[in-house]
Amino acid sequence: MIHFGEELRLERERRGISLETIAATTKVATRHLHSLEENQFDLLPGGVFNKGIVRDYARAVGLDETLWLDRFMRAYRESGQMKDDDIHWVEFAENVSRSRPAKQRPSYFRLRWAGVAMLVAMLAVSGWFVWQYVNNRVNSSATQPSAASSSSQTTQAFNGGS
Repeated sequence: MIHFGEELRLERERRGISLETIAATTKVATRHLHSLEENQFDLLPGGVFNKGIVRDYARAVGLDETLWLDRFMRAYRESGQMKDDDIHWVEFAENVSRSRPAKQRPSYFRLRWAGVAMLVAMLAVSGWFVWQYVNNRVNSSATQPSAASSSSQTTQAFNGGS
């Protein structure tokens, strides 16, 4: 029978990903990744960190995070290595997730993004107007000196070239 950690390692090796790559990507210590692959759950930090390590590992390897997290929790319970703190934390987390309604984006979430879009549009329009203003000022100042020099040349020619 293949254990959780061994299946995880096989999936990682099948994809040609090293533990060092996962550690660099996830910022999880390689000792924790080794412990996970060897079903030494008692060497993991515990609590929410264990779930985070499994989630990050699965994401880095390209596995279904939810599926592998469920498999980890099952293997962790069955291993007999679950710490008392983890037992209470897991029960608490399961109760919280059951009491929460299904994830729904509230309407103010859409309003917030509409406000951001309006702000970006206003900044773009303001930027365009500023660019037009500066461009017109530069063009008008570039034409004024040549007009002034040509009028002084005309005046000199009219006065006899002096």
